[in-house]
Amino acid sequence: MKKIILSAIALMAFAFSNAQETRFGVKGGLNISNVVGGDVEDNNSLIGFHVGGFAEIHVVEKFFIQPELLYSAQGAKFDGPFGSEADVKLNYLNIPVIAKYYIVDKKFNVEAGPQLGVLLSAKVEDVDIKDDTKSVDFGFNIGAGYSFTDNLSVGLRYTIGLSPIWDNDIDSSEELYDSAKNSNLQLSLAYKF
Repeated sequence: MKKIILSAIALMAFAFSNAQETRFGVKGGLNISNVVGGDVEDNNSLIGFHVGGFAEIHVVEKFFIQPELLYSAQGAKFDGPFGSEADVKLNYLNIPVIAKYYIVDKKFNVEAGPQLGVLLSAKVEDVDIKDDTKSVDFGFNIGAGYSFTDNLSVGLRYTIGLSPIWDNDIDSSEELYDSAKNSNLQLSLAYKF
């Protein structure tokens, strides 16, 4: 985990070195998350939130790289016996690195890129299940955004999990493909300085 944090700091330091072509900002918003795949059933989406910071690094013309550091509250609601529900709450420190391309005059953009998530906590109701979950989550993001002004923008992003959530033994590529993974839809409001 220390290596991950140090890598994120090094990436931000690189962004500082290109300060003329880099803008920093904060963002936050709504998560609609779920757990999909494997033998997961009788589950529904869980509403959460995300908040953090980012750097928008200009590469060429309309192309930017945007590393982010986000706290993200994710998980799912599972149906239990006799109409009861249990919330599985998975809190991550997500580090997406997004390739961003502005289509229309720095107004409308499309984005895609990988994401590393470090599990901070995992609970079912008030019971700690962190020992039963993977400490690292890999995902891939696709999305789009719109800039209202030079500073204020809104974004919609979908993150599909690529790695299993639960700490089960996986013996084959078929088991890996069919294991339970994170799924998260984010609606964000961002402000660049």
